[in-house]
Amino acid sequence: MADINFSGPAPSADSRAADSQGGGPAADQRQLRWDIIELLFFAYRDFVGDADHELEAFGFGRAHHRVMHFVTRYPGLKVADLLEVLRITKQSLGRVLKQLLDEGYIVQKTGNADRRQRLLFATAKGEALVNKLAGLQTRRIERALAEIGPAGAEPVQHFLRAMIDRDDPDKVLETIFKTPVTTAKE
Repeated sequence: MADINFSGPAPSADSRAADSQGGGPAADQRQLRWDIIELLFFAYRDFVGDADHELEAFGFGRAHHRVMHFVTRYPGLKVADLLEVLRITKQSLGRVLKQLLDEGYIVQKTGNADRRQRLLFATAKGEALVNKLAGLQTRRIERALAEIGPAGAEPVQHFLRAMIDRDDPDKVLETIFKTPVTTAKE
């Protein structure tokens, strides 16, 4: 793996002069939120890494985790809704779904009202794995919240909600927030 040098060369006098006049690449760089971008990158890496390590033993990856998470949290989730939530292709979901069905982590049933609907449910085996993964991730979240104090959860939740793309509201987000998700157009 290549080394990453986090300290770059100091800007030259010419680039500082161009920056002060509003031009040059350094002016654009200064407006970017590298601090938050990189913190999100590394936080995500470690947050999913806990689960990734556990999933390797089953031959599963992040796509399996996401499918199992939403199927467990929202029993009877329609395949069409899962595609919308995950924003993946039918082909990508099909491969992951087949493996989870074949190995007994989820089951698929036809809808009562519409026999074309495919409804997904976690098995006890699937729920146990999702709970184990959520436990790992909850411990990481709890450690982080402990560092910022008891009032820290609310601003973190607010920040994360604000980061979610509101142009395409998802039914699952509405369920999580317990209120309809508004779009940017409203």
